[in-house]
Amino acid sequence: MSTTAMAADFKPAVIFDMGGKFDKSFNEAAYNGAEAFKAETGIEYREFEISNASQREQALRNFARRGMNPIVAMGFAQAAPVEKVAKEFPDVSFAIIDSVVDLPNVRSVVFKEQEGSYLVGMMAMLSSETGKVGFVGGMDIPLISKFSCGYKQGALTTNKDGEVFANMTGTTPAAWNDPVKGGELAKSHFARGADVIFAAAGGTGLGVLQAAVDEDKKFIGVDSNQNHLAPGKVLTSMVKRVDVAVANAFMDAKEGNFTTGIQSLGLAEDGVGYAMDENNAPLVSEEMKAAVEAARADIISGKITVHDYMSDMACPY
Repeated sequence: MSTTAMAADFKPAVIFDMGGKFDKSFNEAAYNGAEAFKAETGIEYREFEISNASQREQALRNFARRGMNPIVAMGFAQAAPVEKVAKEFPDVSFAIIDSVVDLPNVRSVVFKEQEGSYLVGMMAMLSSETGKVGFVGGMDIPLISKFSCGYKQGALTTNKDGEVFANMTGTTPAAWNDPVKGGELAKSHFARGADVIFAAAGGTGLGVLQAAVDEDKKFIGVDSNQNHLAPGKVLTSMVKRVDVAVANAFMDAKEGNFTTGIQSLGLAEDGVGYAMDENNAPLVSEEMKAAVEAARADIISGKITVHDYMSDMACPY
């Protein structure tokens, strides 16, 4: 499709996945990106929040039929529906965040979560007084194992005698929105001596955070900057610039510059990182920051290689 026609037919839409647009994490980052685009351009966008799996394909097809273009789909679980609907509507541009769909009208945006997770793993272990830290994932899928493995590598490279406890919340999409279970898993880690815990679990992470607050331990947020949710208890957040990916998809389509194919965003592309602000500044010493920044530079230069769980479906740590 010509870029001129694409710009003329510009009606952006975003489909949030399970957990909802106010999950304080992955979906909310997408919402913030769409809102930033709206604030900058004055252009409204359409949105839909998935509440059950059967709605994904239906929502995509409804938006495509109604002339929405581009359509941004959030989350790996939308891959099969995007592939199906994008074939039916070859003149509509789609973007999927966190998965790859190899079609000529689809932009696939993936992140090197392991790189940002390595840095917050370092921070966890540098901050820990016990040498024991924890990880709570949401749904047990390879994507979340990327976070877990990078975190373990960063933590255990920092303290080879340290321990990392890790659990997934469940095996269904309900695992993204189960704060009670998240809190229980966090408390089990604290009972074993962990004093810092990283959650990559969507809305479930809010239960992990509450457990950390209740037990006077430290929490590491994910995707969005969650430092403000409990100032003084959130050590940092592993930010994933989902907001930028969504805003860029909208803006590129608006300007007639929408490209397809795979975008893989890591530390070098500022696609992942760790959050520093007034809420967590007292928790992070200059020595910690210097160590993490040195590792960040070494990862970007290639001196440090962070293992990608999805490259071999295994974690050597």
